[in-house]
Amino acid sequence: MADSNEMTINLVVLGRTQTGKSAAGNSLLGSSDFESHRSPSSVTAHCSLGRSCRLLGIMRRNGCELALRVQVLDTPSYPHSDLSREHVRDRVRSALGHHFGKEGLHLALLALRADLPLCPDERDQAVHFIQELLGPTWKDFTAVLLTHADKAEEAGFSEEAYLHSAPSTLLSLLSSVQHKYIFLDNQKNLTKEERAIVLRKLLNFIRQNNYQVLPLKHIKE
Repeated sequence: MADSNEMTINLVVLGRTQTGKSAAGNSLLGSSDFESHRSPSSVTAHCSLGRSCRLLGIMRRNGCELALRVQVLDTPSYPHSDLSREHVRDRVRSALGHHFGKEGLHLALLALRADLPLCPDERDQAVHFIQELLGPTWKDFTAVLLTHADKAEEAGFSEEAYLHSAPSTLLSLLSSVQHKYIFLDNQKNLTKEERAIVLRKLLNFIRQNNYQVLPLKHIKE
């Protein structure tokens, strides 16, 4: 908390190449801070931090409106087309410690494509990577971002129908993170109202976790 009338939430976006991590970060910030485009190779090679301006009309606490600031750490994908697992892990660890070491992390957002099936190997790789980064309490500080939700909608799936048809690999992952998930459309810029809805969902996840942060001082830069 910067002051009694303002709250800053710290987020990191993780995921595979072309899941829409950087685009999701831009949507959350309402900006174009992170490079995002289709490519035959991984686009993001280094971690970068984006910050939103003060946002009003999104949250209240104890009957009073709070200004909200959002900080998003964009990260290289894992697996990566040019970087080893160790390189990706070390870069993300260093950036987490550098940017959030004093304040702590509110949520890690695992980006998964809603228009592609989640295979067991992909799920296990993602879980092991997050466990390695965040430690044994990773489930309390992780939510799933189901990106490219527009493609699922084009295929005729509502959110309810999508989850009803989802494979057990995805359902078990959602269950392990206490069903913290958000569907995100990657094909358009979110309106102010749509962005507010997404941020309120994230704030609800943080509230369910009693506004705890994951301390990162133990992470070496």
